[in-house]
Amino acid sequence: MNITHRILSLVAGALLPVLAQAGAIDQLHDFLKNTKTLKADFAQAVIAKNGRKPQQSSGVVAIARPGKLRWEIQKPFPQLVVGDGEKIWIHDPELQQVTVRKAGQAIGGSPAALLSGSNELEKNFTLKEAGEAEGLNWIEATPKVSDSGFERVRLGFSGSDLKAMELLDSFGQTTLIHFSRLERNPALPAATFRFVPPAGVDVVGE
Repeated sequence: MNITHRILSLVAGALLPVLAQAGAIDQLHDFLKNTKTLKADFAQAVIAKNGRKPQQSSGVVAIARPGKLRWEIQKPFPQLVVGDGEKIWIHDPELQQVTVRKAGQAIGGSPAALLSGSNELEKNFTLKEAGEAEGLNWIEATPKVSDSGFERVRLGFSGSDLKAMELLDSFGQTTLIHFSRLERNPALPAATFRFVPPAGVDVVGE
């Protein structure tokens, strides 16, 4: 799997459990109870270990708990991650390739293991308050397993809304994500979370 696919997979895997704790840590169960769907725009920057110019991208994310998500990069190059509750599909139109994995086995002990929506965040992560910065309250989540593919995730909240994520992966890359136009509990068509590989693409992993 190339670096772009790895970042997409990490972000997609992290997003559902991350959103499950929107607000402060002690608001976790209220949020799980009251938020079933979510939609937002995002702007993403991937910064290499050597600090060279970040790779910028933007798009739309949609979530339906438990276990369904759509992470769609629209600019500058289209890429798509779809989780239907059973499988995770990663489509790279430029490479004409689709990577597919079982959701429960996708990345072992990483956040992808929580795509089912089980409320076991503390079982897999060590959580701690990380103070205030950029007008947001931050929480740091460190995976308890060593082979998750990343070192830590930082989550930035404004009130009860998730506004930013920062992922540091095991290659030393940092992915920064900012969310805007966030809608909680919108009506999302079932087709949002379905994926059928286009004709002519290579399907890897199925």
